Amino acid sequence: MKKQKDKLLFESILEQHKGILFKVARAYCADEEDRQDLIQEMMIQIWQSVHKYNDQYKVSTWLYRISLNVAISFYRKNSARVRKYTGLNEKLTEMPIDDKSENERRLNLLEQFISELKEIDKALMILYLEDKSHAEIAEILGISVSNTGTKISRIKEKLKIRFSKLKS
Repeated sequence: MKKQKDKLLFESILEQHKGILFKVARAYCADEEDRQDLIQEMMIQIWQSVHKYNDQYKVSTWLYRISLNVAISFYRKNSARVRKYTGLNEKLTEMPIDDKSENERRLNLLEQFISELKEIDKALMILYLEDKSHAEIAEILGISVSNTGTKISRIKEKLKIRFSKLKS
């Protein structure tokens, strides 16, 4: 009976919040195959943890915490493998954005800049762009609210500088 309840909860969570998995995977993996692997890892971890879910917390907060922890671990493991075997020229990995509107171009640049951040900073920006409060971000990442605000301000300043360098 408990297994059936867990299965229904797992399916419900994935159906309602699968966008979280895709957003996190997209931020941490440039390659589509790696994204699919990461999503699968997240789903496995969610399935293994669904019986521990405490309904006094928001599902999205719980899901972000699991997804980001899995993504950070996956990213570290994967980036070590890539560094070991691949020495790609930076220009090879840049995506051409010739025929896009200015907003799309800026959005692509923002995604690129965020993907280049440290793991924790990347997680902070994903949650910030999802309009999560500083308290929610702090809870998901296990850091203080004041640290959250400070880190977000510093990251935003770094991103502004990166954009301003493009204009000059």
